[in-house]
Amino acid sequence: MNGVSPGMRDALQGWLGHLRALDGASPHTLDAYAQDVTGFLGFLAGHLGGSAGVRQLAALTQSDMRAWMAATRGTGIGARSLARKLSAVKSFARWMAEREGFDISAILAAKAPKFARSLPRPLSSESARDVIATVPFQTRDDWTGLRDAAVVTLLYGCGLRISEALGLTRRDAPLREVLRIRGKGGRERLVPVLPAAREAVEAYLRTCPHPVAPDQPLFRAARGGALNRRHVAQVMAATRMQLGLPASATPHALRHSFATHLLAAGGDLRAIQELLGHASLASTQVYTAVDGSRLMEIYDAAHPRAHA
Repeated sequence: MNGVSPGMRDALQGWLGHLRALDGASPHTLDAYAQDVTGFLGFLAGHLGGSAGVRQLAALTQSDMRAWMAATRGTGIGARSLARKLSAVKSFARWMAEREGFDISAILAAKAPKFARSLPRPLSSESARDVIATVPFQTRDDWTGLRDAAVVTLLYGCGLRISEALGLTRRDAPLREVLRIRGKGGRERLVPVLPAAREAVEAYLRTCPHPVAPDQPLFRAARGGALNRRHVAQVMAATRMQLGLPASATPHALRHSFATHLLAAGGDLRAIQELLGHASLASTQVYTAVDGSRLMEIYDAAHPRAHA
């Protein structure tokens, strides 16, 4: 952090600690925020020709903010990434202003570039079932195939995030009819478990050669360590190639598929929000757009002259 004052470095660590303690931000998110704000402060040091401290932050103008955004875009990053960086900078500046008592109107007035939010691309119910049936054949050993099938069944059958599935411990199995999941921000939710998911986990446990203590991760790697998300992504990549599915068929797409198929079956949006562990209904409402776009695809295929 060349050019950044010691006081500002301490402030950055204090802000990250606040996010970790009160907001439950993940280590990955904290690392990204730290890099974003560090880059911003480093730019200010060079742009203003001196050390970037509280006084410099308080004196920023809209022109300074435009210069930073232009320089950042000049590195080749996209609009979405710049919007994330600006959000991190605003959050840090707001936290600082509350403690130091200065005005940050110029920072808050900076507008993020517009970008098209891409809709999640769910698999069809047939493709999701094909994925679960094909995943076991991507590894050499029977038990690892059953393990991978259990993981993807939890993603699709329960709508779990990959981190949540891999965060289960031996104490969670055999799975009950309802799982208590601690998700993003430390928010807890209750998730119904389908019989197929329970059976998949039981089949894996019957064949797993590694002893697992109650507080250890449920899903084990080939050598006995904890299974990592990279392996699951690789297995999904091999599976989608075998089935001829698009690159969007990722582990997270199974969670999208869970939500979209529930909605298509008449599921209540609020109930789906709770099942997914979304803090805001706005995060869940994206699935109404997905479902609607899928319906239009079906309509267009059935009535190709409708828009002629």
